[in-house]
Amino acid sequence: MNQDKRTAFLTRLRDENPEPTTELEYDSTFQLLIAVILSAQSTDVGVNKATRKLFPEAGTPQAIAALGIDGLKPYIQTIGLFNTKAANIIKTCNLLLTEHQGEVPNDREALESLPGVGRKTANVVLNTAFGAPTMAVDTHIFRVSNRTRFAPGKTVLQVEKKLLKVIPDEFIRDAHHWLILHGRYICTARKPRCAACCVFDQCEYPRRLKIVSEFEEKGH
Repeated sequence: MNQDKRTAFLTRLRDENPEPTTELEYDSTFQLLIAVILSAQSTDVGVNKATRKLFPEAGTPQAIAALGIDGLKPYIQTIGLFNTKAANIIKTCNLLLTEHQGEVPNDREALESLPGVGRKTANVVLNTAFGAPTMAVDTHIFRVSNRTRFAPGKTVLQVEKKLLKVIPDEFIRDAHHWLILHGRYICTARKPRCAACCVFDQCEYPRRLKIVSEFEEKGH
């Protein structure tokens, strides 16, 4: 995909959703961090169900640390890998209290030093909470970037670096949210909804014309 197409692609996504944001529910940067840690290999819907019970009872590093691992587990036991996540979250809360005055650091290295926080989680927090021009590549963004040929790459890191290189500055703040939402609801894994796609004309997915043709033949 050339740069003119990329610009048109992002412009169309912006027109459709001028103020995108994460679907995770939170009231502070700390709560966003915890929600993102919980979201690994889980859905935002599932995380929100858990945090709607957790955060009103324990929404600060002090409160969650006070729960301890055994006290935290009942709140998040419906989420995948909850045992490991509970242990990491308690360790993270304690580190925030002892090393960061209870505040989430606005620094990649410091974020990635927290248990349960990898590059993707750090990118989400830096972008969503602090407005940093980062790109957190999850399965949706990886798929959209490769399928549409917007920023193809064999690894998550390759796609991340390519996206940061080719996305113009005016779009970089919100591009993460546009691409993830597009992958979640339109450019889905098994049955991409090409007939409902606002960037169909810019997309370079070879099968998109066939998918639309099949859709129209069914009388939709």
